[in-house]
Amino acid sequence: MKTDGFTYISNRIKEFYPDQNGLYYGTLIPGFLGGNDPLDGVEIWESDKGCPHWLYVTYGFTDLYPDDNDAEDNEINDRDDTENNDHTADSDSRNNENAIGGSDGAEDENDTDSENNQVSGYGFELTFRLKRGSEDTPPVWPVNLLQNLARYVFSTGNTFDSGHYLNANGPIALETDTQLTCLGFLADPELGTIDTVNGSMVFLEAIGITEDELNSLMCWNGKRFLSELTRQIPYGITDLSRTTLMDQPDFRRAWEQGVARDGSSTGVLYLPEMAARLENNKGYLQLGAGHIDQILTLLKARIGKDRSFLLQCNETVVCFKCAQQPGIATEEITLVISLTTENLNEICQLVKPHVGLHSMKTMPLTIEVVPTHIRDQDGTIVQTIE
Repeated sequence: MKTDGFTYISNRIKEFYPDQNGLYYGTLIPGFLGGNDPLDGVEIWESDKGCPHWLYVTYGFTDLYPDDNDAEDNEINDRDDTENNDHTADSDSRNNENAIGGSDGAEDENDTDSENNQVSGYGFELTFRLKRGSEDTPPVWPVNLLQNLARYVFSTGNTFDSGHYLNANGPIALETDTQLTCLGFLADPELGTIDTVNGSMVFLEAIGITEDELNSLMCWNGKRFLSELTRQIPYGITDLSRTTLMDQPDFRRAWEQGVARDGSSTGVLYLPEMAARLENNKGYLQLGAGHIDQILTLLKARIGKDRSFLLQCNETVVCFKCAQQPGIATEEITLVISLTTENLNEICQLVKPHVGLHSMKTMPLTIEVVPTHIRDQDGTIVQTIE
């Protein structure tokens, strides 16, 4: 009898945990039969590597059975190496009011080192490593988190890869007092990549990160940032009680050196609010105070490396690009702002993360900083940044 993809995944985990039988949370009615849960299930193992933790592994992003790959459309096998290859999804279907971004994909290598050119399903299964406390049984909330990530992938066709990131717009574990409100994705350091009967796949770890870390990740390179994070946190284990690594001098120094050396792989930043226009050859740009620090860091990391950088809000698009001469022009729906090194330096010195109106001297551009309103899932303003 032909071994199925399900068995390949299970056998791979058994290689590292031969003395265990995983605790399997199966789906009563799987998604392909009309159920609400896209995944067939999630299996949980105990690990003491790095520190005691629970290891969660999904079954269902790949083809689990011998004939699955015949039913799939070839489009889902593309490993999304386009410019905007970072995504956002809500862990509990909340509205995302935070800025998100897209990588230009130019600096990331392919993690899959397989001779098998066929990819199984979406090409990955997710893992999640949660620091273990005194509990005898593993928490169930990560199972729900992983199923919600699957709903996003299955409903949109957007996939995850190493270096990608996601803002959950709230604690990754609902109703917990944790600073971890985002996820980064990196090839699992233990399980890696395998070939199955249905094609190759990578075990992709979802790592809990803070919003501060997410903003810093976007200003560098996602894969390199998360690799540096795992130097500080072996195996990328999610600890709900930890604080941001950006407060640790050694980590911040490594980040600053990385940004200076590599620039940023984030080519697009999506903003909840922005206005831009060109009138009488003069440019006007309105930005929220809560995003100024991130925008300025990204501008330096992109323009300083001769890379373009886009801000987008609905149908409004602003494109910054490096140039020998300053200029402002419109191209269809896009306001194109050409910056010299002198222009870039003036913007970074002039604009502050506080409400105010700033007119540049080196080019005809006015930047207005307005309050940023943070809203909950009901649209109610819960915080205003001025």
